[in-house]
Amino acid sequence: MSEIDRQINPTGAPVEVTIILPHRGYRTLALGMMWRARELVVLLASRDVKIRYKQTILGGLWAIIHPIVTMIVFTILFGRMAGLPSDGSPYPIFVFAGILPWQLFASALSQSSNSLVANQNLFTKVYFPRLLLPISSLVVAMVDFALALLVLIALMAWYGVMPTWAVLTLPIWLLLALASALAAGLWFSALNALYRDVVHVVPFITQLLFFLTPVVYSSSLVSDKWKLVYGLNPMAGVVEGFRWALLPSAPAPGALVAVSACVVVVALVTGLLFFARMEDTFADVV
Repeated sequence: MSEIDRQINPTGAPVEVTIILPHRGYRTLALGMMWRARELVVLLASRDVKIRYKQTILGGLWAIIHPIVTMIVFTILFGRMAGLPSDGSPYPIFVFAGILPWQLFASALSQSSNSLVANQNLFTKVYFPRLLLPISSLVVAMVDFALALLVLIALMAWYGVMPTWAVLTLPIWLLLALASALAAGLWFSALNALYRDVVHVVPFITQLLFFLTPVVYSSSLVSDKWKLVYGLNPMAGVVEGFRWALLPSAPAPGALVAVSACVVVVALVTGLLFFARMEDTFADVV
């Protein structure tokens, strides 16, 4: 035994050594450890919410002001001046019902895409499943969504719009919106750790998808022969389904939603595999 070994282990007793080897494939995600560390998601999300509204005068009211102002502008420009159809619903409610799921997706995508870089000082020092970082970003986006949803409920009561049994499907569309954001966020967050150009690409893609999503207009304006292609944008099916769940005059979603759901599943599975493959390099390149 060398002098260094004697200083570390003066008794000379056998020492158990645990060697942690990296997993391959989906096992890198450490799903079991993620469940045991699920409380960390709440802690990360609460921290991000506090930081977001820290030293602001209005605080959480910004989550309500933003969609309201957007609704007013869109109602004037597209509802009154452009005269776009609203599927038989008052245009303010029609556009607000499209803004809510879209802002949920856009906010979750923006925060999840930057989650690794923003928390580099944390995960480079302490080990925990890295997938918890983009997932916690979804929780933050849900907080803003819940506050804005109260405004939509008040608008529906003001205009006397009562939802039908389809409102029971609302959790499905919320889950699909979050899955869409997480799928894209997994790809962009992993790429953002390697190439910081991603931080400039995400806003551009988000803005492009906005015009390809029926937020201010109805998907009925899209020709039937292009509906399936239009459904390749996952948020197109989400927004249509969200309106159908809340507005009684909104048409039921058809094949458009099926295409969007398939795109989300493929993007989420491939995003998880890509994130798992790149996870071993995050601490070195971020």
